[in-house]
Amino acid sequence: MILTAEKEKSLLMAILTKLGLNEDDAEIVANATLDADLKGFTSHGIGRFPQYIHGIKNGNIKTDGEITIERETEAIALINGNSLFGQLVAHKSMILAIEKAKKMGIGAVGTHNSNHFGVTGYYSDLAIRNDVVGIVTANTEPAIAPLGANKPLIGTNPIAIGIPSKDTYIAVDMATSASARGKLLESLRKGEEIPEGVALDSEGNPTTDPAEALKGSILPFGAHKGYALAFMIELMTGPLVNAAFGTGVKGTANHAENCTKGDLFIAIDPSKFVELDDFKEKNEEFVTQVRESGDTFVPGDLEVKNIANNQKSGLSIDKKLYENLKGICDDLDIDINDYISE
Repeated sequence: MILTAEKEKSLLMAILTKLGLNEDDAEIVANATLDADLKGFTSHGIGRFPQYIHGIKNGNIKTDGEITIERETEAIALINGNSLFGQLVAHKSMILAIEKAKKMGIGAVGTHNSNHFGVTGYYSDLAIRNDVVGIVTANTEPAIAPLGANKPLIGTNPIAIGIPSKDTYIAVDMATSASARGKLLESLRKGEEIPEGVALDSEGNPTTDPAEALKGSILPFGAHKGYALAFMIELMTGPLVNAAFGTGVKGTANHAENCTKGDLFIAIDPSKFVELDDFKEKNEEFVTQVRESGDTFVPGDLEVKNIANNQKSGLSIDKKLYENLKGICDDLDIDINDYISE
């Protein structure tokens, strides 16, 4: 079963407005969700919607309301998301960080009391579109065990960085674990094994069973290096932004619980350091050096390729996801078959 990009956005808009979001907010959530699927991060796209619906039904995701700015200076802000859709809170937070960077050279906005926001890179992309450097981090429910332990205490804690350039999309978006938890959830839904070297079961033994991995822990990427980076992000998106940390983080994967994670959005205006055009030109020069060095790639190349392919071929929906989405649509009096083709 296939969804075109246009049909996916239309379906998402139909679901979201039926759930009570206004058109503007629905479009923000729909765009962020579609972005994940187009880039190939399907574990964070429309496949997450059944969990979001579960969160709404449990009262843990609000479909109406406003964010609250609890603290603010010219360069920073602390935001309470008031349990709104994570995509809405993250979008507004990054836009505010960009506005502050344009004025002060740098803007940093922390959030708490938000929800899962999709792919981290969608928000660093907002910075690129506004000619600023974007850095985004978040913490999640515990998934990584500290090195030498087998009990998860640290989240998969993603980081995304986007850098403006003249012609090339330069961006990285990655979990600090060997796999995002969403990929394990997606593998479980599809009945697929996960690769070796990704996770441990609850006894600390290697496993390729996503169900056992979800009961156990995911390995950090790069051993001690990924562990250390995940550790630092845990503190920057926990205590720093008045959010939970460690075992206190809930609700990023299990939407039956109130979400207690935190996010940090940083924007840096390069024009306050150097001439913007010169900065972008030099970034492009470095891209050229890298491409001429051999059969290699620039961070962001894979996403560009995936977007082009998925826009052309459409987005694949597996049978289980179709059934989950159909249940949602039936409850909202939406005919899913108006959007999905065989």
